[in-house]
Amino acid sequence: MYKRVCSIVALLFLVTLSYAQDTKLEKILQTNQLRVCIWPQYYSISYIDPRTQKLTGIDSDLAKELAKDLGVELKLVKSSFPTLINDISSNKCDIAMFGIGKTKERMEKLRFTTPHLKSDIYAVTTKSNKKIQSWDDIDKKGIVVTVAKGTFHEPIMKKKLKHAKLVVVKGFKQREDEVQSGRADVFITDYPYSKKMLEKTKWARIVSPKKEYFLTSYAWVTAYGDDTFYNEVEKFIKSIKKDGRLRKLAKKNGLEPIINLK
Repeated sequence: MYKRVCSIVALLFLVTLSYAQDTKLEKILQTNQLRVCIWPQYYSISYIDPRTQKLTGIDSDLAKELAKDLGVELKLVKSSFPTLINDISSNKCDIAMFGIGKTKERMEKLRFTTPHLKSDIYAVTTKSNKKIQSWDDIDKKGIVVTVAKGTFHEPIMKKKLKHAKLVVVKGFKQREDEVQSGRADVFITDYPYSKKMLEKTKWARIVSPKKEYFLTSYAWVTAYGDDTFYNEVEKFIKSIKKDGRLRKLAKKNGLEPIINLK
């Protein structure tokens, strides 16, 4: 009798699990809506231009392509790196598409898709800063390095820096303010954001590592347990890599140097 009850419970669990896995994609198709979390301050990735109020960037473009391939409408949901895990786990959106660095810590809570971008780490300083002439000048006594809380740069620099002082700030704009004001010597970022600093400011100077420092893959994330939807996204990624859409949109957004076509 006990074995029979256990078998029934196990069967019910498998049926429930199977239903839960199918729910995400079914709901998207039934509601005719794909909810995509974006961080609208990520230049060339998902960026709202303050002048035009238009959303630009490779992941914003690819979100449109994904919705089009699924035959549904696209709904953009504002998110951020500090709120990302909660936004996904609370079902605020179906998928987050804003160049999310694939780290061990995030993989414990988020299900990453196959990467479509990869970037090393870069430093931004001012043109007037004489102390920072090369990457070797960063990790020295008396140098102040700042990173944004919630980014993957935070744990990396905590581990990497041995002599410089690390300051963690709440926002991305605050990083810039710290460096521009002279309170910090550099802030740490990636290729897309360093590109923004060169194009949108007159004071910024980029310092690149002499050799690979910490190459990170960027992808999108979903919640665990939605195999049907996840597999559909994976099929989409294979498609855009094969049919040229990824390369075309990377070129459009100035990100050809960091696309991952594998």
